[in-house]
Amino acid sequence: MTDISILGQTPLERLTNLMIRLRSEDGCPWDREQTFETIAPYTIEEAYEVREAIVAGDMEALKEELGDLMFQVIFHSQIASEQDAFDVNEVCDSLTEKMMRRHPHVFVEGDDRSVEEQTIAWEAMKAQERKSKVGKNGVLDDVALSLPALMRAEKLQKRAARVGFDWPDLDGVTDKIAEEALEVAKAAETQDPDAIEDEIGDLLFAVTNLARKLKIDPEKALRRTNDKFTRRFQSIEAYAANNGLSLEAMKLEEMEAQWLAAKLKS
Repeated sequence: MTDISILGQTPLERLTNLMIRLRSEDGCPWDREQTFETIAPYTIEEAYEVREAIVAGDMEALKEELGDLMFQVIFHSQIASEQDAFDVNEVCDSLTEKMMRRHPHVFVEGDDRSVEEQTIAWEAMKAQERKSKVGKNGVLDDVALSLPALMRAEKLQKRAARVGFDWPDLDGVTDKIAEEALEVAKAAETQDPDAIEDEIGDLLFAVTNLARKLKIDPEKALRRTNDKFTRRFQSIEAYAANNGLSLEAMKLEEMEAQWLAAKLKS
């Protein structure tokens, strides 16, 4: 077997050659049968694991997870290379050119912009790039369908807001939330799953809009609440275990009392 450590002169070359070997006829059967579609879920999963390592403040884990995410980039690039579409070097070149184009204040002499001016110019360049892509002329085009729903809702709202389609103040948003909550209740009375789903989606979209207006990341806010709910529910489980009880046997009033106690501690 060829020693992977001597295949390339740089770490990126060694990793690329390792991927070539895995996809070769005498490589790994599992790796050979993968496609863009089959490995896409792993790519998304690795990105989330990078975030978990960052939240945990674990540098060793972050190094490992960034490696796993990089491997996904190499994997996609190798599949593309086999189809004569592009290779990893072209991915790197394309990214470098794009970043230089979007940072003229860094790479163009005499271009001295403020942070606010840079942000405006960045968005303008991205909009121009979208227009240059076939079939991507709309304001909401290229907001990825695969994004988590709350994140995509926020991005859609931000795009629309840039062209003036936005509530002028918080009152409009909070009124909309109240309106959508009533419509959820009305839909619930019909017992029509499609109508209920539609109205709950509208309510979540309106709440996301409120978070955006208040400059709060809705994904982060919901993750925070998820963590809070988990801690408080675990306190109920701990109480049950310490008192020889099963959760199923506990009354709702007992659970609520422990929930409140946990809430007061946090």
